[in-house]
Amino acid sequence: MISDLQIRPYLEKDQRGVATLWREVFPDNSPWNVPEEDIARKLNLQREHFLVAETEGQIVGTAMAGFDGHRGWIYYVAVREKYRKKGIGKALMERVEKDLIKIGCTKLNLQVRSSNKEVVEFYIKLGYDIEDRVSMGKLLARPIKE
Repeated sequence: MISDLQIRPYLEKDQRGVATLWREVFPDNSPWNVPEEDIARKLNLQREHFLVAETEGQIVGTAMAGFDGHRGWIYYVAVREKYRKKGIGKALMERVEKDLIKIGCTKLNLQVRSSNKEVVEFYIKLGYDIEDRVSMGKLLARPIKE
């Protein structure tokens, strides 16, 4: 674990660092996942569940969660490559779980691309199970072209 690691809620000054991290960690994200737009939407809803991990004055990780009163969901768990395998992802997940338990969340869901075996193994080590589900989605709005 990194000695000066701080996990804290997102602050507006973090936008550039978070957007850069997400573009680095998720280079093949869908075109409608524009980091700045995703950040803005999250800040309008349960912003307290948007966490950053910071060390040496830079953002090295994120986790974004939500709770709808029935289930919790986790998104954008990201750790800068040079800081992986140092406990940052685990620390972010533990904080998310703790925060969601406090508000009555009994089950947390997440999605991982089936081809991303390393990340699947990470979550299995944290106690998550692969469930027999079909993930479905529907795009309700097209990205804004500038």
